[in-house]
Amino acid sequence: MKKKIIITFFAWLFSLLIFFPILWMIITSFKTEIDAVAIPPLFFSFEPTLENYGIVQERSNYLKFAQNSVIISFGSSILGLLLSIPIAWSMAFHPTKRTKGTLLWILSTKMMPPVGVLIPIYLIFRDFSLLDTQLGIVIVLCFVNLPIMIWLLYSYFKEIPNEILEAVRIDGASTLQEILYVLVPLSLPGIASTSLLCIVLAWNEAFWTLNLTSIDAAPLTTFIASYSSPEGLFYAKLSAASTLSVLPVLFLGWFTQKQLVRGLTFGAVK
Repeated sequence: MKKKIIITFFAWLFSLLIFFPILWMIITSFKTEIDAVAIPPLFFSFEPTLENYGIVQERSNYLKFAQNSVIISFGSSILGLLLSIPIAWSMAFHPTKRTKGTLLWILSTKMMPPVGVLIPIYLIFRDFSLLDTQLGIVIVLCFVNLPIMIWLLYSYFKEIPNEILEAVRIDGASTLQEILYVLVPLSLPGIASTSLLCIVLAWNEAFWTLNLTSIDAAPLTTFIASYSSPEGLFYAKLSAASTLSVLPVLFLGWFTQKQLVRGLTFGAVK
């Protein structure tokens, strides 16, 4: 019992340490600019104001940026699933001697710094008129998160007994029917958790969105960056913009945490 209390205490302490920057950001968003840079910092001894949120909404069309973030994050995740499910299926149930090497190569692409391929991708997008378009950034973020999606789904598919799919093939099912009517339903928790994780990663992506978008397809990461200007960094307004950007994905993670944990930790067939 004592050990359980100690573990619970440190778990809550660790969680509070992780959540503190978000809490501080939310508190700062209700301060004036003078209170935001006060030394020593003001935690609760200040008069809250909604002025920053009003200025943010007047200066920028928040709903437009939020709409772009939703389209980009969900679009890239859906496109990624359409590509990663067949790839993970082939590697899990039809492996070759090169499968392990291919998986390692796929994972190694995540280790490459994005700036190393920025110029060629920028030039390609310029030539194909994909700069500052939702389609262009959806394609980029899809391929950015594709290695993670393939690895997660591959690990999940490996837990499905191959005998189940063999029985389906004996019954005359085609490859497409095998994937759609057997594999996907059996691995739905894993697919859901993988897509949720990639939605969050795409929502938070800043490098590609700042370099490949400007106005029409700019998501909330660009919306936040617009509050850093040559005149200075306005902490209260920046915190308000950041809070508005973080809240949607924060609520998404809160309401789907059970599905996310279940999909990432439980097996496919129980």
